[in-house]
Amino acid sequence: MNFLKRALMILGVTMSFCLPAIAANSDPDTLKVALLPDENASELIKRNQPLKDYLEEALNRKVQLVVTTDYSSMIEAMRFGRIDLAYFGPLSYVLAKTKSDIEPFAAMLTDGKPTYRSVVIANAESGIETYSDVRGKKVAYGDRASTSSHLIPKTVLLEAGMTAGADYEQHFVGTHDAVAVNVANGNADAGGLSEVIFNHVVSKGLIDPNKVKVVGYSKEYPQYPWAMRSNLTPTLKESVRGAFISLKDPEVLKNFKAEGFVAITDADYDVIREMGKLLKLDLAKM
Repeated sequence: MNFLKRALMILGVTMSFCLPAIAANSDPDTLKVALLPDENASELIKRNQPLKDYLEEALNRKVQLVVTTDYSSMIEAMRFGRIDLAYFGPLSYVLAKTKSDIEPFAAMLTDGKPTYRSVVIANAESGIETYSDVRGKKVAYGDRASTSSHLIPKTVLLEAGMTAGADYEQHFVGTHDAVAVNVANGNADAGGLSEVIFNHVVSKGLIDPNKVKVVGYSKEYPQYPWAMRSNLTPTLKESVRGAFISLKDPEVLKNFKAEGFVAITDADYDVIREMGKLLKLDLAKM
C-alpha cells in the first residue's frame, strides 16, 4: 500500500472517532436521553415511558430513551455527543465529567432530601453478622463505575478495616439486582448495592428475603444526578432544567421513587471525588 493511501486510511479512521463529538447538534430535534444501566434494559425503557411522554410535551420535541450496555459505554456516549441528557450515578457522573463537557442540573428528592445510601447484604447462611466477618469471603459489586454498588460499599468495608483483594475477594456482576441475586443464591457471600434497589428487588420477589440479611447501611451521599451536554443551546438547557425542577407528574415520580427534583451543581459531588482518593482510584483512567 503506498504512503498516500495509508495516510488517507489513517485520516479516515481518526475522523471517524472525532466526528460524533464535532457533529453533536446543540439544538437537536430528537433529544437522546440515557438511563443508568443498573437494571434490565427493556424493563428500564418500559418503566420510563411516562418520563419520555412528559419530556416530549414539556420540551416540544421528540425524546429517545437510551440504555447503554454498561456504565463505561454510557460515559463514552456522552463524551462523543451521542446522547444529550443522562441519568448518572454519582461516580459515573464524576468519571464522565473528567472526559466530557457536561453539567449536572437536577437530582431527585426522597424523604425531603437529595441524598441516598447503600446497603451491605449477606447470604443468610454465610455466617456474616458484621463487616469484619467479610474477611476471607466473596463480595459482589455491580459495575466498577457504580457509586452505590461499588464505591460506597467498598468504602464502608475499608473503613471497617476490610480491604478488597487483601481481606476478601471482590467480584463485579454488572448490576444492582445481579448483586442481590448472587448473594441470595450463594454465589457471593456478601454484596453492596443501593438501598432503594435492594428494597425494590425484595418487593418484586426477585429474591427470597429469607436468604439474605442486611449487615449495615452507609451514611447519606448525594443523589444520582441528571446531566446534560454543556454545548446545548442556553434556551434548551433552561427548558430541560425547568422541566425537571417543576416535574409533578405522579407516574413519572413513582418510577424514580422520588418526591420531586432539585437543582444541583458539580461541587455537590466533591465528596465522591474524595472517596475515590480514599480508595486510591485514578478517576481519569477508569
